[in-house]
Amino acid sequence: MIQITLPDGSIRDFNSGSTPMDVAKNISEGFARNVISAKFNDTTIETTTPLTENGNLTLYTFNDADGKKAFWHSSAHVLAQAITSFYPNVKLTIGPAIENGFYYDIDLGEDVISEKDFPAIEKRFLELARGKHEFKMREVSKADALAKYTNEGNQYKVELIENLIDGDITFCDHSDFTDLCRGGHIPNTGLIKAVKIMSAAGAYWRGDEKNNQLTRIYGVTYPKQKMLTEYLELLEEAKKRDHRKLGKELELFTFSAKVGQGLPLWLPKGAALRGRLEDFLKKAQKKAGYEMVMTPHIGQKELYETSGHYAKYGEDSFQPIHTPKEGEEFLLKPMNCPHHCEVYNFKPYSYKDLPKRFAEFGTVYRYEQSGELHGLTRVRGFTQDDAHIFCTPDQLDEEFKNVIDLVLYVFNSLSFENFTAQVSLRDPENKEKYIGSDENWEKAESAIINATKEKGLDYVIEYGEAAFYGPKLDFMVKDALGRSWQLGTIQVDYNLPERFDLSYKGADNQLHRPVMIHRAPFGSMERFIAVLLEHTAGKFPLWLTPEQVIILPISEKYQKYAENVLHLLENSEIRALVDDRNEKTGRKIRDAELNKIPFMLIVGEQEEKDGSVSVRKQGEGDLGSFTTNEFISFLNKEINSTLKQF
Repeated sequence: MIQITLPDGSIRDFNSGSTPMDVAKNISEGFARNVISAKFNDTTIETTTPLTENGNLTLYTFNDADGKKAFWHSSAHVLAQAITSFYPNVKLTIGPAIENGFYYDIDLGEDVISEKDFPAIEKRFLELARGKHEFKMREVSKADALAKYTNEGNQYKVELIENLIDGDITFCDHSDFTDLCRGGHIPNTGLIKAVKIMSAAGAYWRGDEKNNQLTRIYGVTYPKQKMLTEYLELLEEAKKRDHRKLGKELELFTFSAKVGQGLPLWLPKGAALRGRLEDFLKKAQKKAGYEMVMTPHIGQKELYETSGHYAKYGEDSFQPIHTPKEGEEFLLKPMNCPHHCEVYNFKPYSYKDLPKRFAEFGTVYRYEQSGELHGLTRVRGFTQDDAHIFCTPDQLDEEFKNVIDLVLYVFNSLSFENFTAQVSLRDPENKEKYIGSDENWEKAESAIINATKEKGLDYVIEYGEAAFYGPKLDFMVKDALGRSWQLGTIQVDYNLPERFDLSYKGADNQLHRPVMIHRAPFGSMERFIAVLLEHTAGKFPLWLTPEQVIILPISEKYQKYAENVLHLLENSEIRALVDDRNEKTGRKIRDAELNKIPFMLIVGEQEEKDGSVSVRKQGEGDLGSFTTNEFISFLNKEINSTLKQF
């Protein structure tokens, strides 16, 4: 007999050799019908894998992230099988699950797959899936595995196998198809009821431009056709909300090939929007005791060698800038934190002076690969709402919780209500990726977990997601379409203060090392605005929107009255403009709706006579007649209802 511990802590006895599916059936036959994947002692296994020792078992359905991963990884096998039905001489490489679906990278040789081929591949895919073929794992010796793929002339699989250890190599079989695979599948292909090939794109083998270019086929599958239909409808809505499309329509930002890829140009409305976000955070930061600093866009290479950034990210940075002085090199700033360490080093501090909270909207530069650039969400130059807090170890807990409060204030003010706190820790199996002592890491990780618990946040722990210098608390925000984005972040760092030899004089008159907190509630201004655009579909909160009111005179005769109303609004710090085009009122209303201006004030003979305005709300219609002062009062209440005080 073996003892199996379930996620709720309950322990059940089973015969040795029982499978995860046997355990699922023991819980409930109905539950078992939905189980598609399993994890035993933190290792992903098949639902048919015999269990021969005591351990912790987690069972997954399609509703779980790990369940979807197994479902979509299994689907990648079926996609590869379907493609080989049409192109028997292709060379298969890898086919992982991704956030929404899966892909398979294939060397097609002289053949080409285009969108017109997708329906036939989908049809063949479903024919294969309906066969209800079981996924079966088997161990293969390294010699046999190499022989198979060498005979097939598949140099990609050979390269993968050469890097594997003999005894750890497994193949997955289903139907008449075999693939090199480490495991993690659904019970059989029959669970896949709906498929959509999304796109085909070029991809270099192992992401290296020096290697062969492959064809990457993206797909998504579901256990029900209805689920696929809903997903595709969601994608259509996402297209409408695409920040690149909305940014152009609302005249917020643009890109120029002459300026360079991944370097956004902010247009007047976008720059004003950014300015309001910065002012919003600066006001809250001032109340929280932050001091604004400014640092250069470049720094000597030595600065980033001291911090460790050059060793970790030098290859991803822009090439060093060489000056006329021999041996002198500068880098475009990839991070603000080394500069802020030097700001702290300007003068000595006592424990009575701490904490010091230095904040900056600092622009940094990373050389992202051109294929990875995407609108504002992945750029080469971006501005972080960065701050670094230097405090004593005794102050760490309170300071960390205060930063959590600031992040929550930002999210609440911008209607990001659905989020999860992710405690990102280092990978305990791969500590060489990180700098600093085990003692410092353990202190930092404990501080984050304790503060997160005390604030009552819903959180998950992810190993291997820490920054190289310290653990962090990342805020994973779900937008209106249910997509998850990593926005705000808070990090605890004992290591940079050591590398920069930072100190303060303690009550014992001895020098001590401060603790450093890195934090950015927005993350980067570019990414945050992109997510905000798509979350709101361009309908920003009233306090933030570029233009709050547009005044629509019904003819030229009422132009002067419209301008008088405009002055009254501007005197009350309401952002407004007059549409003085020689167009019909209906056309002006339609254009204002498309431009997502929250309120329209229509003025004509009656309004001029009464000193009033006829108010129309974007997306809702007429609100009736107001005096100008009544409308100003009404609008200010609307603004204050969405922008709470910190």
